[in-house]
Amino acid sequence: MQTNFFRQIAKMGVTGDSQITLRPTTENSFFISALLNNDGCGDEARRLIPPLNLRGTAEDLDNGFFENTPVPMQTASGLMVDMESFMKQLEETKRNSAMEKEKQDKEKKEKETKEKKYKEAFQKAEELEKEGKYKEAWSALPKVSEYPDFIEAIRKKQDEYERHFAPSLFTKNLTENFTESQTDNH
Repeated sequence: MQTNFFRQIAKMGVTGDSQITLRPTTENSFFISALLNNDGCGDEARRLIPPLNLRGTAEDLDNGFFENTPVPMQTASGLMVDMESFMKQLEETKRNSAMEKEKQDKEKKEKETKEKKYKEAFQKAEELEKEGKYKEAWSALPKVSEYPDFIEAIRKKQDEYERHFAPSLFTKNLTENFTESQTDNH
């Protein structure tokens, strides 16, 4: 037995996945639901396109399926392709809009200004460090809360400066000095 079912489907020329559900209803009658899904379409409205539903006997469906199916399936396919094209054009327009470019330029300028202030503060702290003013250098460092992109570098410098003006109680020299002063006082 030879059929031409798949050749007829191919002739429809639809873009996407055709999902055809065949359910027997009564003796020699069937319900057919044909749904087209195009994952290439980014618009979620594509999910609102209803399936094409047909009912009939096996003979009715043999004779009329490909007479009644191509136009609605091609229409749904074209709609999804157009929706995706529209979404891409919309994105392109948004990227090229004057407002979007202005927004990007403003963000870039703000970032450059912020980086410049960071570098100036960091440089001032390093100048104070060269003068041996570690507390002032620590205070001159940029604030971590204002420059989250530079947390690691700021904390590293803070730790370095703190070693000079707030040594740890657990360093060897302080422990020795503490022990010596304890023995001198007794």
